[in-house]
Amino acid sequence: MTRRERTVDVLVIGGGPAGLGAAAELAASGAGRVEILEREQIAGGIPRHCLHGGFGGRATGGGVTGPAYAQECVAAAERAGATLRTGVTVTGWAGPLTVDTTAPTGLERITARAVVLATGARERPRSARLVPGTRPSGVYTTGELQQAVHLHRQRIGTRAVVIGNEPVSRAAADTLRVAGLDVVALVTDQPPSRLTALTRPRDRTPLLTHATVTALTGRERLTGVTLRHHDGRTTTLRCDTVVFTGDWIPDHELARRGAVTLDPGTRGPAYDASYRTTENGVFAVGNLLHGVESAGIAAAEGRAVAAPVLRHLAADAWPVDRPSVAVDSPLQWIAPNLIGPGGDAPLRGRFTLRTSRRLSSPLLVVRQDGRVLHRQRLLLPAAPGRPFHLRADWLDRVDPHGTTVRIAAR
Repeated sequence: MTRRERTVDVLVIGGGPAGLGAAAELAASGAGRVEILEREQIAGGIPRHCLHGGFGGRATGGGVTGPAYAQECVAAAERAGATLRTGVTVTGWAGPLTVDTTAPTGLERITARAVVLATGARERPRSARLVPGTRPSGVYTTGELQQAVHLHRQRIGTRAVVIGNEPVSRAAADTLRVAGLDVVALVTDQPPSRLTALTRPRDRTPLLTHATVTALTGRERLTGVTLRHHDGRTTTLRCDTVVFTGDWIPDHELARRGAVTLDPGTRGPAYDASYRTTENGVFAVGNLLHGVESAGIAAAEGRAVAAPVLRHLAADAWPVDRPSVAVDSPLQWIAPNLIGPGGDAPLRGRFTLRTSRRLSSPLLVVRQDGRVLHRQRLLLPAAPGRPFHLRADWLDRVDPHGTTVRIAAR
């Protein structure tokens, strides 16, 4: 089959809030031909199948449903002059800024002056979490559940267990109730805490803490979820549906194929405050960088990448050697995780971090080559699955020729 070749100025890969926000801002700022490639038939990303409100905040008059927000993101990009193509899958790289695509219309090879990766993140399914047992039907992630209920109107089951205790976990529980299921319990392996009490489900659904899923039972259909409690007890919750929520991982396959260096903490592309990856001309935005933040934050990052992309198109030099930023346990990751020339501050002047266990009012200490660059005491606890932040007013003290900057929590 003949492969058609063509060129654009900026190619945005991914049509969720981050990609659409980037395309809208770039097209409106005169970046030239801006094209968005989305593998789904409808653009908009995860909000397309989130029927709850709260998307958009003040920008939409107090918040709208996910589908309405997705439609507005699409409309904004198209109004600005960006070209949106859906049902197009990027299969690989044919050069530093050249990608191969496949679509119902045929094969293409597209070369751009700059590429913006906005491929998002996904929840780890049961198999990636190494949960043993049989492989019956009735096992979902939140995204699979919402698509089945809201997009395909499928019948789900009658009794469900939700694994996780994050905002997305409660959204999954709400979707299950909309579908007519009884939510038996929310299960988390984290210990109980004051923050757990504050985030307890409003409908008083039982929240089982310090409990680990050890097996799924059932053959053709799920019949139960076996748990091991902190004291060694095991119980089996009778259910025909289980939803694994949270535990996000960036959709980094395309970035990895393009030789983009991945950060070992976030598992997304390593990047600086200007959203530059390690490959010349390749930028990255949104939850590909840090799974997972809200749609509003992803869209804001998309808009913020426009300025550095425009500088790149104007022949701004691409940085070669940049100190990396890493964290010590129990911190999991920090974003951004490269320090660009000039010490540009990240979005909103702060870094985002995650922890693997609860920290009560931790003291964050920033060091490089034995020097303490910054100390910051957090006034509130840091909890797993929730972001917290580190100010960026220490960046001018970083030695651009020094080794890795390390963040520790005491």
